Amino acid sequence: MNDTVGMILCGGFGKRLRPVTETVPKPLVELKEDYTILDKQIFDFKSAGVKKVILLTGFLGEKIEERYGNNYMGVDIEYVREEQPLGTLNAIRLGMEHIDDDTQCVIRNGDVVADLSIKKMIEDGEKSPYDFTIFVTQMTSPYGIVDLSGDKIVSFKEKPLLDYYINGGIYFSKGKLDFGNYQTGDIEKTIFPELAKDKKLGYYKENGLFWMAVDTSKELQQVQQEYENRVDKPWGYEKILIYTEKYLTKELFLKEGYQTSFHYHPNKDETMYIVSGKGYIEFEDKKEYFNKKDTIRIEPNTPHTIVATENTILHEVSTPDLDDTIRIKDFYDSETPEGDR
Repeated sequence: MNDTVGMILCGGFGKRLRPVTETVPKPLVELKEDYTILDKQIFDFKSAGVKKVILLTGFLGEKIEERYGNNYMGVDIEYVREEQPLGTLNAIRLGMEHIDDDTQCVIRNGDVVADLSIKKMIEDGEKSPYDFTIFVTQMTSPYGIVDLSGDKIVSFKEKPLLDYYINGGIYFSKGKLDFGNYQTGDIEKTIFPELAKDKKLGYYKENGLFWMAVDTSKELQQVQQEYENRVDKPWGYEKILIYTEKYLTKELFLKEGYQTSFHYHPNKDETMYIVSGKGYIEFEDKKEYFNKKDTIRIEPNTPHTIVATENTILHEVSTPDLDDTIRIKDFYDSETPEGDR
């Protein structure tokens, strides 16, 4: 993977989130206590090996600078402030003035919370015949739908995934964009349609991921609900589903090509149920491969690491030992907002 710079669009007014965004820029809205949208986005860049992020600020940009300074979690932070809001195209154009012609970059909307692998998007983008790639995600119906047959309704489906893809608000560019005669406006309505018309626009997708553009109070409530018992990790996330005196159930999401730390549990006896994906659990003396619907037991004091060769979701059912992890080896920088498994 070549050196890549991150860019995040942080200058919007967030009008539909008012009154929350009257005094707080939208990227600083909290997913949970003291963990913002922008915290997660920079953490995602760090976990992908991106060492520099340019924040394209505007409205209340000084509050963003106060929080992140020149370095956050080991990532170098640079600011490009748009004094007058002239659209996403102008903000990106100003940002690209601060990189070399052949520097590749990942550009993100500052209100998108998504679990895609930035690392894999970069790797696929580098191999792509297209100089610019857009992350696309399937559209969820905002309403429940009905199935019709003849003159009757035969079933109901609650907000299903539709057979359509939308712009996911994350982009990869192999170098500086040619903005042509455009200086202002929204890049989605200017450059993108022209690139698509000229067959110069590629796409990247990962299905089945959590994705949310936080644009309204309802969407903010949904994403905060997702984060009630969730902790982001360099390799994905860990979420508590059930915690009682008798047992503990967690959901683990591992991104393709990532793995947990090599660790053991002194007391916890756990069983892994593979919901989706593919990979293996590596022990001291063997590897045990898994696929969807497989079950693997891990007894106490058994060192292991979980490796995902595809995006993987598993449910870990165990004894109720919540903080019972001894890490032997970390595979990622331990300087993270919420630790590592």
